[in-house]
Amino acid sequence: MATTHNKAAMTLYELNGMVRSTIESVLADDYWVEAELSEVRESRGHCYMELIEKDANGNTPIARASAKCWRQTWALLRPYFERATGQQLHAGMKVMLQVYAQYHEAYGFSWIVTDIDPTYTLGDMTRRRMEIIRRLKEEGVFDLNKELELPVFTQRIAVISSQTAAGYGDFCNQLAENEYGYAFETRLFAATMQGEQVEQSIIAALNRINAEADLFDCVVIIRGGGATSDMSGFDTLALAENVANFPLPVITGIGHDRDESILDMVSHTKVKTPTAAAALLVSRLSAVDAQLDAWRQRLVRMVTARLGTERQRMSAISGRIPALFSVVKTRQEARIGIIAERLKAAAARRINEQGHRIEMARQAIPPIAMRQLAAAHHKVEMLEQRALAQDPTLLLRRGYSITMCGGHAVRDAGQLKPGDEIETRLEKGRIKSTVK
Repeated sequence: MATTHNKAAMTLYELNGMVRSTIESVLADDYWVEAELSEVRESRGHCYMELIEKDANGNTPIARASAKCWRQTWALLRPYFERATGQQLHAGMKVMLQVYAQYHEAYGFSWIVTDIDPTYTLGDMTRRRMEIIRRLKEEGVFDLNKELELPVFTQRIAVISSQTAAGYGDFCNQLAENEYGYAFETRLFAATMQGEQVEQSIIAALNRINAEADLFDCVVIIRGGGATSDMSGFDTLALAENVANFPLPVITGIGHDRDESILDMVSHTKVKTPTAAAALLVSRLSAVDAQLDAWRQRLVRMVTARLGTERQRMSAISGRIPALFSVVKTRQEARIGIIAERLKAAAARRINEQGHRIEMARQAIPPIAMRQLAAAHHKVEMLEQRALAQDPTLLLRRGYSITMCGGHAVRDAGQLKPGDEIETRLEKGRIKSTVK
């Protein structure tokens, strides 16, 4: 059911125009405001920002607003801020802005930025850096990477850099074309070296290197050709902890002359540029080479001096050899004479002893021989008597006879067979018979 109003309705444009007039009259001044940037973007030379304020006891935004910096103002504020802070505006940065209120009937309300105080941001950055440094020191890792030793021959290099960065090419060229002809092995682990992805990208590259850490002597993190104002990615706690705890020495050359980054602070060695990092590696090998050459020269001098000393010693000894030989010869001849006399005396004693023994034996032989001859003679007599007792002729004289068959005495008649011829021997004569 339609309702009729006595008052005429305002158009939205008229209402917004009233809001605009009210804001312009009530908020006519410029104001300094502290806020954190949640978003920063540029378009057609203008800078658009999203501002937030977080709860002091948490991370929850309690206020939000949009801000704009028009092209002419931004062209002046941007280089001023970046020169002063060494960084670009980015999300997460705390800033102090001078703004005034602006309301547009079509686009709504926003704060227009007219100035920016870099000292406020520097103070906040310093506070953050000091907090990160404090935490690293409390964890006991701030100087951990510095305690590692670069190998004597540092030649296998893991490089973290953007593949297209001019600084990476300068680094490799300087190593390859060094004046000494030293050979280096480099391997690139590509990473983003500017913008919001620096921290995550470098940590990912470190993790890939750590998986094969035995293949490298050190890590070189270099950055060249990027904006010197975009350094915030090298001032993070996570990246600092990874570098501080890394098992290989880390050399940084991220190309800035201003205050050193936290990454520089926790690294083993920091230099300003990629070419300075290459020069460091070359000069280190040159120093090692010079030290080795000094040791070689020292060794040659020591050996030469020792040889001279030994030659002098041998010369002195060779001059003493004839006299020493004469002394030794005299002593040897004396010893030989003494030994000969001793041998002569011993031989004489031995001869006398043997002569005495021979004489004793000679005197003992005749009685022994006589006893042995008597015993042998008695034995012969006994054998003669036994032989005579067994003489067959004695048996024949007593009336016995011996029957022979085939030249053998017959002891058993059973040994004979009919037809055998036998011979009987008597004391006188023989009888031949045939067995029947």
